[in-house]
Amino acid sequence: MKQENKIRGTEKSGIEKAGTKKVGTEKAGADKTGTGSMEQVTVVIPNYNGIRFLGDCLEALRQQEEGTPFYGVLVVDNGSEDGSLALLSESFPEVEVEALPENTGFCHAVNVGIRRASTPYVILLNNDTKVRPGFVKGLYQAIEKEEMAFSVSARMLMWDDTERMDDGGDRYCVLGWAYARGKGRPAARFHRPCQVFSACGGAAIYRKKIFEEIGYFDEAHFAYLEDLDVGWRARIHGYRNFYEPSAEVVHFGSASSGSRYNAWKTSLASANNIYVVGKNMPLLQWLWNLPFLVAGFVVKFLFFCRKGMGKTYLQGLGKGFGKLFSKEGRERKVRFRFRFLGNYMAIQGQLYLNVLRILKKT
Repeated sequence: MKQENKIRGTEKSGIEKAGTKKVGTEKAGADKTGTGSMEQVTVVIPNYNGIRFLGDCLEALRQQEEGTPFYGVLVVDNGSEDGSLALLSESFPEVEVEALPENTGFCHAVNVGIRRASTPYVILLNNDTKVRPGFVKGLYQAIEKEEMAFSVSARMLMWDDTERMDDGGDRYCVLGWAYARGKGRPAARFHRPCQVFSACGGAAIYRKKIFEEIGYFDEAHFAYLEDLDVGWRARIHGYRNFYEPSAEVVHFGSASSGSRYNAWKTSLASANNIYVVGKNMPLLQWLWNLPFLVAGFVVKFLFFCRKGMGKTYLQGLGKGFGKLFSKEGRERKVRFRFRFLGNYMAIQGQLYLNVLRILKKT
């Protein structure tokens, strides 16, 4: 049953007061509606001028299979000017909407959504996706059975070739390269659940209470590698990140930035690559890995030179050092704790192992 829209002002970090609009009380899901107290999952969708994809994304969420736990959907809109809010109000009254006055970036938007969620689990979902019927159920069951799981990444498939992988969880290696596991490979080869370095924030479930322990998404990232960063912090604290193939979603990719390689994305991602390493590695680990990191950055520089963006890449690295040594960067540096030494050693092992996985394309 539809109710009158409710609007309330809420103070947000770094922005002016934003209106919070809740449209209706019904919740999407195959089991139809349930009370808020019964919900186990909140699906948080950040949106910025994504009307091209948003309708299909939300419609697919309505088609979840029988046995799916009760869940709600929350769209955090980053100041869209393309009619996204009107679409939500007119066609998706069951969806809650947090309307921010301007584009505050992916990290701030999802943090708003995570903090607002009252459920034990939160699914982050890009707006340029279409989930398959077992998506919510698959992620929920996977994280429920792993007590030490911080996150579980979905099986993301390419929009233009759904027989191929877009992302099967993220890897990170000693060369300073973050990469999507399985990218472009046949999806049939990635049919087993496994541990990954971090979940891809484009389609993953998170255990909400752990954010209170390790911190939320670092808004200094704005976008790109923020999911690697939060997954890395979880591993430092002894938690694990997983991949679940039964939770499938089709992903368009780079819908907000415009293409896979562009100047804005290259500059921001390269800056964040420096920032995430310096932030999460203790000094000794940083120095130990420095020869590998330098080699990796040189290879990346040559790659972007071939794309005509070598200068942009170098400028991004410079911005990353500036971000790392800024007052904000120093405050957000993960402090080394001796009780986590074993976790740091396990992470270092993963950094070596993931180089071999790159070569084997697994």
